[in-house]
Order: sequence, then C-alpha cells, then structure tokens
Amino acid sequence: MSATLLASGPPAEGGSQEFAFDAQAFQRVRELIYQRAGISLHDGKQAMVYSRLSRRLRETGHRSFAAYLQALETGGGANADAEWQEFVNCLTTNLTAFFREDHHFTALAADLRARRPAGLRIWCNAASTGEEPYSLAMTVAEALGSGVSARILASDIDTKVLATAAAGIYPADARGLSPERLRTHFLRGKGPNAGLIRIKPELARMVEFRFHNLMQAHWSLGEPFDLVFCRNVMIYFDAPTQRKVLERIHAVMKPGSWLYVGHSENFTDSRDLFRLRGKTIYERV
Repeated sequence: MSATLLASGPPAEGGSQEFAFDAQAFQRVRELIYQRAGISLHDGKQAMVYSRLSRRLRETGHRSFAAYLQALETGGGANADAEWQEFVNCLTTNLTAFFREDHHFTALAADLRARRPAGLRIWCNAASTGEEPYSLAMTVAEALGSGVSARILASDIDTKVLATAAAGIYPADARGLSPERLRTHFLRGKGPNAGLIRIKPELARMVEFRFHNLMQAHWSLGEPFDLVFCRNVMIYFDAPTQRKVLERIHAVMKPGSWLYVGHSENFTDSRDLFRLRGKTIYERV
C-alpha cells in the first residue's frame, strides 16, 4: 500500500491539546472508520487520531471532536460526502516506494517470462501515490517487451494520493529506482522542473487509477485478473473483515492466478481460497 496507519501512543496530557477529545469521541472515530473503511484501530492510535483529525477541525471551524463527528454524521448532500472522504483520507497514510519488497517483482518477472500471457490484467490494490503500480508496469515491460498488451488497475481509498499517482511525477532521487530504470522509464524535468522525473507515457497508458473501497458491497472491476497485488492492507482489518475481503478478491481472480501480499500477512486460515506458493505469494484455489 501501501496504505497504512501510523503507530502512536496516547494523546498528550494537560492543557496542550487544542480541542476537546475524550474517550467517547475516540471510540466513535473507531466505529466510523471501521464502518467506512474496515480499518480496526486499537487503543494505542488515540494520539494519531487526534493529530490527523485536528487539522480537519481547524479547516471546518469545529471546536471539539464531538461537534465535528456530530456534523459528519448528520450532514447531508455533496458536501457531506466530500467530508466523509476527507475523514477517511486523514486516517490513512501511505508508506510506499518503487520496487518495495523487491522479491515480489523478481518472482513476477520470472513468471511472466515463463508464461508470456496475452491480455494480461493486474489489479494493484492500495496503490497509494503510484510507486507500486508503476513498478508493476516497469516489470511487465522489462519481462515481456514494451509493446505487450497489459492493463493495470490501480486503486486506493484515498483520493488525494490517487491524484498524485495519476500525475506520475516524483523526485529524481526517489527510493528504489536504479540508474538504468531512471534512464529507461522516466523523463527528467528541466528548468523549473529540474530535480523531478515523470513516468514515460507508454508506461502511464498501461495504468488506470480508480477510487475503490474494499468495504463496498458490489465491486465493478471488469474481467477477472491474472494477478493481484494487495500488500500491507489486511493487517489493518480484523479477522472477519479479512475473510470477507479475501472472498471478494478470490471472486475477481482467474483460477490459478496469483495474489501477492505483505511480508507480515498470512492467510493460512483461508486455504479454501488461496494456497501458499512462495514468499508471501498465494495461488487462487
């Protein structure tokens, strides 16, 4: 994800807090983010919630979390929908890099060279600011050639990071990129854009960015996928939510297709859906 949550301790004591934020308000935040995004926040996240959401209180003019949450729940119309999205955006952050957990991309390249699939469809869930789906596009192009017929659907629940991802512009010293890949797959900025790089158009055309909430009742993702990257997402769900999401991912994958997950994720309790095939790589049953 890439989309992850920051770890924090309890909020600061004393008079240093700008807004009223008690245990009841924190519990309500936990319930709302669970309902909206399936994210399960434990007690140690109280300081993170305060830090992240206090910015929204300033921007919306509320003087307490209780007032903000009441307005959030009772508001109506397009503005209410937009504020719900801001609420979700505030409680997710994005830790990502090009070719993060690079053993996955090495395994993927070897598999693609062996099978040379036609009409390849990949879903990169929790695409964050785009480094992961663009790493997939580079891997596909290197393994199969630049003219390959491949489509990558890159989705995230955070609308702000999707806008960054779609632009495809990064610092020239972005982590995870070799000098060779910089030369092959990126354009270097000049003049006022010096120090920046942009993904080349032929790779950008391979990727479609789209908002997607894994908690949606109905998924409209098109034809079944050959590969799914869903890394470092499930760790923020409780066991029932994990199972529900895995069942839905299973339903949108081709038989025998592969699911790539994060290094700390383990789905051995769902052997009826996926069987382990490699280091955090599962095959759809």
